[in-house]
Amino acid sequence: MIRPVHFGYNAQTAVNNAFQRPTAESAGRIQRLAVAEFDAFVEQLRGHDIDVLVVQDTAYPHTPDSIFPNNWVSFHEDGTVVLYPMFAENRRLERKQQVLDAISSRFLIRHWVDYTGEETKGKFLEGTGSMVLDRRHRLAYACRSPRTDEVLLQEYCAKMAYRPIVFDANDGNGMPIYHTNVMMCLADGYAVINLESIVEADRATVVNALKETGKTIMPISQAQMDAFAGNMLQIENRAGMRYLVMSSQAYRSLRPEQVEQLTAFNPIIHSPLDTVECHGGGSARCMMAEVFLPLNSNDQRQ
Repeated sequence: MIRPVHFGYNAQTAVNNAFQRPTAESAGRIQRLAVAEFDAFVEQLRGHDIDVLVVQDTAYPHTPDSIFPNNWVSFHEDGTVVLYPMFAENRRLERKQQVLDAISSRFLIRHWVDYTGEETKGKFLEGTGSMVLDRRHRLAYACRSPRTDEVLLQEYCAKMAYRPIVFDANDGNGMPIYHTNVMMCLADGYAVINLESIVEADRATVVNALKETGKTIMPISQAQMDAFAGNMLQIENRAGMRYLVMSSQAYRSLRPEQVEQLTAFNPIIHSPLDTVECHGGGSARCMMAEVFLPLNSNDQRQ
């Protein structure tokens, strides 16, 4: 997780991120509120014995969306690190060496896969924002958008041994949803997904893939998606206990029977992220780049 220095509304991403909402608040106040939300979120996670590696962002170069690291990098079980091509030019600056140094100090990196050169060709694939990965069954769910190039997705899946499940999904205004991870979340035994956002021609393909891999499907509405109820992540603590993590706004949007259904699988952790959601257009899942890399043998926190 990246602790922000200059978090704020990013006009470069707002052109196709309908979840961003500018306000009249000052930049200084937005940053202070975002840091307070970030710190409280990290404290919540650590309070449940979840191992969180926090890297402090740098003031230069200015990266207003650095709080969302899962878009530019992903970490894999075989020791592979993948770097992704980003739509917004100022988001490309988030690939800072101190973040990769912090990872390599604790984890074993065996391979690098670098797609960032595709940016010069106008081709983008924004990590686990563009793709929701079923790592166990090697499926990559992805909705088409200006941030998710289908040809590049196919290339990624061939390289990383995934099967792509590609579909079109639109928000309430009929615009393509910018990232797949705001409309669906995959966990070990279930999926939280906005089925009504998926165009009818593609819906059965997605549902069948979920059912074939044994997922219980919990549908959410467009309104719940707008409250970031699709932007959740199941994570595991040091003892192997699994939790579903989301924002407090997402939690409040759920109906009692939905909360009951989810907590039958695992406990829920939620934290207020209103400032991050409003100005950044992302939520809890986007703030966490999960690390599946092997630990270094000299890491004392095993």
